[in-house]
Amino acid sequence: MTMRLYDTAQAAVIDIELDAHVRMYVCGITPYDSTHLGHAATYLSYDLIIRRLEDLGHTVQLVRNVTDVDDSILPKARELGVDFLELAEMEMDRFDQDMVALNTRRADVEPRATESIDDMIEIIEKLVDRGHAYTTEGTTYFDVNTFPDFGKLSHLNEQEMVVLAAERGGRPDDPKQHNPLDFVLWQPSADDEPSWESPFGTGRPGWHIECSAMSMRALGPTIDIHGGGGDLIFPHHECEIAQSESVNGEPLSRYWIHAGLVAYQGTKMSKSLGNLVFVSELRKEIDPRAIRLALMAHHYRSDFEWFDEEGPRAQRDLELLIRSGGGVQPVSEGPLIDEVRDALDDDLDTRRVCELLIREAQAIEKGTSSSPQGCLVAAASLCGIQL
Repeated sequence: MTMRLYDTAQAAVIDIELDAHVRMYVCGITPYDSTHLGHAATYLSYDLIIRRLEDLGHTVQLVRNVTDVDDSILPKARELGVDFLELAEMEMDRFDQDMVALNTRRADVEPRATESIDDMIEIIEKLVDRGHAYTTEGTTYFDVNTFPDFGKLSHLNEQEMVVLAAERGGRPDDPKQHNPLDFVLWQPSADDEPSWESPFGTGRPGWHIECSAMSMRALGPTIDIHGGGGDLIFPHHECEIAQSESVNGEPLSRYWIHAGLVAYQGTKMSKSLGNLVFVSELRKEIDPRAIRLALMAHHYRSDFEWFDEEGPRAQRDLELLIRSGGGVQPVSEGPLIDEVRDALDDDLDTRRVCELLIREAQAIEKGTSSSPQGCLVAAASLCGIQL
């Protein structure tokens, strides 16, 4: 048995063929604000994949990085008048509390960018030596012209990539670049920013090199599954591929699995608009298990809108599940859990899973279920919901 999931690079739902031990790298947060529903939906997706892979007999090594120095956290720390590492520590504590409350698996390794600077410098040195990078006025860039497959993950044309690069932290209009799509590997630090000594000058790393260094250190040159939000496909993951494969000469990841983005009541959810739904606030109103249920009602790789009524509705569904199976010993074999497994294997069809769980709970309440109550408990537990 195997899972079928959508692979971004192949642009198709495919059989995920994995060895007994699975190496998974999921891009973590930049800790300058609290965990919002977009984070929760993303990390829930990979948590469900891990749970099903373990159910199939695999062991999974999860690495999730912490981007504790980049162009997002430093301005926020400056605005708040605190050290950037102090801000990172505070927000990581909140993030950890939220992830525990949502019952997502802890990462086996959680590297921090600031602890991986030497690895980044080593990779950049190799890129320079092999003709993949150049330095102009103190900034070192990756030269995308040296990587003919640039764009193979996102399947975007050059103009589409230029537009997205401008929207997502790139500098396509920078006259110091040889090509609009070249990206920063190392840059000078502002006077109030952290800096490190390097062969390219005193400064700090660019965003993309951080994940290449952290994934390679923890999992080696090729990992099995690389994940993150859909907004990371380009430029972040595309740039990761270019620099990593230019150094290693082998694929960065066997499979690329991305989660959809979350909007709020008709508007894109973003920090700039101030319309984020924070997990820490939502779990004051509803049980964290209900948050899982509410998010599972949406397909993992589809962008969706969150509406305020979804929380109370999921709470009612959770209460139904608890009434129908709470306190009963799990029974891990039977038609219900087989159907749940099949749904998870079918490109993580959690909407179908929710329908199956609710239908069984309703049948138990009506006295029409043909399965032991423990089947509901086991099926919910497979999805990280303890009744």
